[in-house]
Amino acid sequence: MKRLFTVLSLILLASMLMTACSAAGPKKVRVVTDATWPPFEILDEKTKEVQGLDMDIMKAVAADQNIDIEFVNVPFDSALAGLAQCQYDAGISSITITDERKKTMAFSDPYFVAGQIITVNTSNTAINSVDDLKGKKVGAQIGTTGAIEANKIPGVQFTGYDTIDPAFLAVMTNQIDAVIADNPLAIGYAAKNAAKLKTVGKVFTDENYGIAVCPKNAELLAKINKGLADIKASGKIDEITTAWMSK
Repeated sequence: MKRLFTVLSLILLASMLMTACSAAGPKKVRVVTDATWPPFEILDEKTKEVQGLDMDIMKAVAADQNIDIEFVNVPFDSALAGLAQCQYDAGISSITITDERKKTMAFSDPYFVAGQIITVNTSNTAINSVDDLKGKKVGAQIGTTGAIEANKIPGVQFTGYDTIDPAFLAVMTNQIDAVIADNPLAIGYAAKNAAKLKTVGKVFTDENYGIAVCPKNAELLAKINKGLADIKASGKIDEITTAWMSK
């Protein structure tokens, strides 16, 4: 009788645990971003919610694949480190797919083509291409491909910034000579500050943005790729991109 009572108790406990898990629902997928990179990632100062082209793409993928997501906003270098250590499930933050990054994280199929471009003060006539940056004071956001490219230039005096805003401000106030950043971002900043900023030369790298995923989660990666394929086929991704690029 005692044994029967024990068995019944274990069955009841297991049933309660299953019910609790079912009520809690599926675990939320934590998606990391750095909301300092308009129009891809922006922090709404009123609501404190992250918005932007990337957020809308991630939401569309999640809706297509029935994934419950939550965004986590941290500095870019911390986002990459967290993804490599699987502190976050995925990341979308204008993350360029590189061979070096592939060593520590998985990547979805590309969803946006970008490249690096130079931004200078409107009064600057000496810098017109990458070759003109030799020995100059150049800034970029820490951890970005802009920073990587800047440090390849012979004799460059590099300054790294936690976010991109102070880098552009430093150009506007002539503290540095140029900023290297992704072309959609740089063009947007120059358009909003046309009296003080201009982009020069051509886009000098060819880069693809991808959604980064914890390298241990192949199932999530497969779902994200399926979602991206679906929103590309439906035209949704073009709709999102056009809407944000025209703002």
